[in-house]
Amino acid sequence: MGKNWSMDLEHNEYEDNVDLIIEDGIKAVQETEPGYYVNLVTSGQFGNPTDYFVPLLTEVFGDTIQMKFIDQCGCGGYVLRVWKQH
Repeated sequence: MGKNWSMDLEHNEYEDNVDLIIEDGIKAVQETEPGYYVNLVTSGQFGNPTDYFVPLLTEVFGDTIQMKFIDQCGCGGYVLRVWKQH
């Protein structure tokens, strides 16, 4: 995707399925074009994504991405911003 965007991994089928959050989150990063970011909005059920998601994304994408934890939403979810470098 050739723009900054957000992927909702917080509601519906994601609420109780961390594996689906990870699978679709990885796809979202893959679909993001270099020079842009995707905000991964994850379910609060699984806690801060820096604990479980950042290590996996680092393993998959290495130095082709940069990540920053943005905040916890008022609704309980979390926002992790992932920039695609190249």
